[in-house]
This record gives sequence, structure tokens and C-alpha cells, in this order.
Amino acid sequence: MTAYIFDSETTGFKEPHLVEAAWLRLGDVAGLPVTEEFLMRYKPGKPIELGALATSHILDEELVDCPPHDTFKLPADTEYLIGHNVDYDWGVIGKPDIKRICTRALSSALWPEADTHSQSAMIYLHYRSEARDLLRNAHAALDDVQNCRRLLAKILETLDVRQGLPVASWEELWQHSEEARTPKTIAFGKHKGMAIADLPSDYKAWLLRQPDLDPYLLKALQSR
Repeated sequence: MTAYIFDSETTGFKEPHLVEAAWLRLGDVAGLPVTEEFLMRYKPGKPIELGALATSHILDEELVDCPPHDTFKLPADTEYLIGHNVDYDWGVIGKPDIKRICTRALSSALWPEADTHSQSAMIYLHYRSEARDLLRNAHAALDDVQNCRRLLAKILETLDVRQGLPVASWEELWQHSEEARTPKTIAFGKHKGMAIADLPSDYKAWLLRQPDLDPYLLKALQSR
């Protein structure tokens, strides 16, 4: 089983095009050895939004001779894709049919007392004395995947302690991620904050009729 930590920089949130991609190929869930790394910039088919420029500091004119954004492909052996808010990056590259492990969802589940669960905040939580240097190039794709690996190490350490034995495989870690991503309470509407198990049956039925329902909310509703 092969896992890659992946991150992208894009043109922005409106129908994003890829601008920069980076990944780390991890040899095993034990120790997270990096067996290969990748970094490449791409020419988008649309201008980069000002908000994205302010985040990545990648200019359109720097990308003129780069390969087109839609030529990026993950390695053929990718089985698990790991990232912070991984669904965004997965969507940017066309939603390939692979399992996704979300370090943000796992962070929220493991450290619910934190006031925010951004990747930078989690680096400060776990690597406080080093964080400023580690985050100096935050939102550069290669730095982000390296920091995601550091966060993943802390996630695995915490899971190991809580369950009394090490996470044995990427599949097991994916199952932990799926559990973390499945909501326990409703996050919107007149019943905001209520446990999904306690929602009135007519409200559950109404939710289930809604188009484009979040698949993890759908899973939670159907299991209760």
C-alpha cells in the first residue's frame, strides 16, 4: 500500500487551477520514511486571484514556461492521499479514485480543545520552539507537505498512546480519518450543536432530501 502526502497551490477558491504541486512518498506508516519527493510549478488557464497571490506569492508571469496545469498526474501507485483539508487538493487534481486521509479532521478529533486546527496552528501546538522557522515558508507546497508529515507523526503518536498499540497500516489510519470526518453533531440550522443521533426524525428526513448533501453528514444520518 502506497501513501503520498500532497499539497497544492492554486489560482484561488473559484474553480481553482493548479499553480504548484508537491508530494512526499512515504515508505511505511511506521516512522514515515520519505522515499521520494516531488515539486513542480504549472501554468494555469486563468489569472491567479489576489487572495491566492497574497498567500503563495507565486506570480502569473513566473509560470509562463511551466507545463499546463491539467498535465499534472499523481504517481500511478497512489493508494492513499494525505493532506490537511485533503479534499480541496484532491478536487483541484480531478478527484482521482483514491482513499483520502485528512490530518485536519484527525487533529480536530484528537485535540478538540484547540481554538483552531489549521496546519500552522497544529505546528505551533506540537513544535512550539521550532514553529517560526518551520512555518517561514508556509503555503509553499513542499514546505507544507513536510510540515504535514511532522503533524502526521504527532497524530500517529497520539493514536498509539490512546489505543495502546501502534497504527499498523495506512488502511487503519484511513479508518481513523473516516471516523474523524463523520460528524457527531449538526453544524448548522435550527438544531445547530445537537447530536445527530438526537435530531428529530422529520428534520433528518428533510436533510436527506437535500441536494449535494455532504457525504460524511449523509453517512452520519444513515448510521443513526
